[in-house]
Amino acid sequence: MTVLDSRLPEEGADVLLTERGVSIAPVDDPGEGRGPSWLDDWLAANAGEVVAWRRHIHAHPELSRKEHNTTAMIEQILRSVGLKPRIMPGGTGLICDVGSGPRCVALRADIDALPLTEHTGLPHASTVEGASHACGHDAHTAVLLGAALALASATELPGRVRLVFQPAEEVMPGGALDVLAAGGLDGVERIFGLHCDPRLEVGRLGTRIGAITSASDMLELRLTSPGGHTSRPHLTADLVHALGTVITGLPGLLSRRVDPRSGTVLVWGAVHAGEAPNAVPQDGVLRGTLRTGDRDIWAELEPLIKELVGALLAPTGVGFDLHHRRGVPPVVNDRESTVLLRAGIEAALGEDALAGTEQSSGGEDFGWYLEHVPGSFARLGVWDGVGKQRDLHQPTFDLDERALMVGVRVMVHAALASLA
Repeated sequence: MTVLDSRLPEEGADVLLTERGVSIAPVDDPGEGRGPSWLDDWLAANAGEVVAWRRHIHAHPELSRKEHNTTAMIEQILRSVGLKPRIMPGGTGLICDVGSGPRCVALRADIDALPLTEHTGLPHASTVEGASHACGHDAHTAVLLGAALALASATELPGRVRLVFQPAEEVMPGGALDVLAAGGLDGVERIFGLHCDPRLEVGRLGTRIGAITSASDMLELRLTSPGGHTSRPHLTADLVHALGTVITGLPGLLSRRVDPRSGTVLVWGAVHAGEAPNAVPQDGVLRGTLRTGDRDIWAELEPLIKELVGALLAPTGVGFDLHHRRGVPPVVNDRESTVLLRAGIEAALGEDALAGTEQSSGGEDFGWYLEHVPGSFARLGVWDGVGKQRDLHQPTFDLDERALMVGVRVMVHAALASLA
């Protein structure tokens, strides 16, 4: 494996040479010296390697369920320290246990990239047109790899830690379902995960008890009409008028039928009908996303949306076909698991590292895991505190690589706190 990074450190700077021959300037470890000793020792010797892994994955992104090279790289690294990873039945993603004993806690990272062309100009920028790690999954993967090898270096662990390198987080309903189908959480007591957050400074992590992300569904509404001339709308069913009725009416009706505290939001993203200004079109399509932060309301939305669309369109005479594609449930952090995760963060970095965080309207398939076992999901600060905050899912997204060391420490300490 070759890491694509041609940058040289500044003259006179110390250089850490990884075993793959790539020069990486030393990376600060914000939690240095907080222990345990085997974790400090491992990071002191291998911080540059963690950075190199992240840069290689960043330069060679792979889209959902096509993460074959990324999976092979992870497998090779885990096997190099005597671990025995199991590749998932679909051929991408893998599961691996560290330690022994009847008790088991899981740590998860997602490994897929986004279908987005990168515009960062970094030496290790994506070499694949139309694909990039603009959501930080490269960092998630490198963090979990670092945690895995650090845990493997320990003389003894209080139980087993299951490493879940999950494919296909970026497509609905998500690769978490593949992990569950493969028995990836069998015997697991609880699960933890991290996600990059460019709004938080490096060294801080956002935690929250309860919902931290939202359910995310996709709607596609196809309308049909006999069509006709715009001079005689009374002789046909006015499809464009019907589209407008749904576009404005459905979000309004929905806001009166669900609890406003649930964070339920319907936003349209695409609409198309007709070409000629003087012709009533025969068909049209409307697409959007439907999100909610309430698990119970999510279960009721599909029949409710169908009822409301039918009521809105009944007076128009326009026919319709509604495709409601359910996505992922909200990530609802368990109280006990979040307390344990906060204890791990404090042990890894100190009390000042703890930050609150708001619920996001974004979707994350980690929620499927929490339908089966308790767990907690936190936001990992990746902003350097000085430069511009570059948002996720943008072609300019990048992160401060000190966050990798923070992530390794937090993942290790979360597992130890849970097994203690």
